[in-house]
Amino acid sequence: MPKESKNMLSNIKELPVIELGDFKLSLELDELGPDTKEIARKELRETPDIVHNALSVLRDLLKEEADLHTPHDNDTWLIRFLRPCKFYPESAFDLIKRYYQFKVKHSNVYEDLKPSREKNLFEHNILTVLPKRDQLGRRILLLELGKKWKHNKVSLDEVFKGCVLFVEAAMMEPESQICGAVVVFDMDGLSLQQVWQFTPPFAKRIVDWLQDSIPLRIKGIHIINQPYIFNMVFQLFKPFLREKLRSRIIFHGTDRDSLHNHLSPKCLPECYGGTLEIARITGPQWLQLLILLDKEYEVTGQVKLEHKPLYNYEPVLYSAFPSATCPLIFLLAS
Repeated sequence: MPKESKNMLSNIKELPVIELGDFKLSLELDELGPDTKEIARKELRETPDIVHNALSVLRDLLKEEADLHTPHDNDTWLIRFLRPCKFYPESAFDLIKRYYQFKVKHSNVYEDLKPSREKNLFEHNILTVLPKRDQLGRRILLLELGKKWKHNKVSLDEVFKGCVLFVEAAMMEPESQICGAVVVFDMDGLSLQQVWQFTPPFAKRIVDWLQDSIPLRIKGIHIINQPYIFNMVFQLFKPFLREKLRSRIIFHGTDRDSLHNHLSPKCLPECYGGTLEIARITGPQWLQLLILLDKEYEVTGQVKLEHKPLYNYEPVLYSAFPSATCPLIFLLAS
């Protein structure tokens, strides 16, 4: 029997559940447990008085922003932005503006973005969220962009859209709002032809999104099984990384002990030296669930900005790259 959900902005009243044998796949919108509440108190300053005051101040700030139309009367939606900002309402207000401005700036990606329109990506099964959270309660997003990625059939823009869909789903989950998420990039078998798909503008977009534009705590980015040529890809991202995010990117190669120092084997599948007994959830299985949430994505994807920009992005100078479409010429020569 589907559970009733109070966390949705749309008219979806019951949380979809997909039966996968003995495992039930769904978003985790349950009440927070005592351990997670304690994390929220210690790390995010989440107490009843602080929450009440932050909600009031943030709501007033949004009401005064005539060019930005948001569901500011919905406490659930406001808390999605307050938690990653440790309940400082002014910081959450700035984050909301950056979140919407990023969507406007990249409207070609975000326009009508919902699971039912991204079937191709999910069917190629290169992007998934593991069925069990890590030892710190964080969601684990896995991308396989090496030998499993057919770059002539699935573009990097499609991969990015899939990441957005998963992040937007995690934003609905109270535990993910508090504990955050980690990302694992499995680059096994990355080819030179695949490296050519990455460009400085794409790298800038990804870094802007991760650093400034999502209300989710990205606690670590783990690169595994990467060949030497992955260095060419990383060189595209480095100029845009600030120290906080840069320090959270960890290269493991094939060293499973190194990976396990950060992610418990209990939450990892056998192919990564883990002991997780729950079968991996495939892309098509995730699509089966997320497609039932299309209406929620339609509501959360609405961007209503009028007149002036709300957040000023600095212009990007690609002086280090002689050609945005041919970055490898410079990298191979250096």
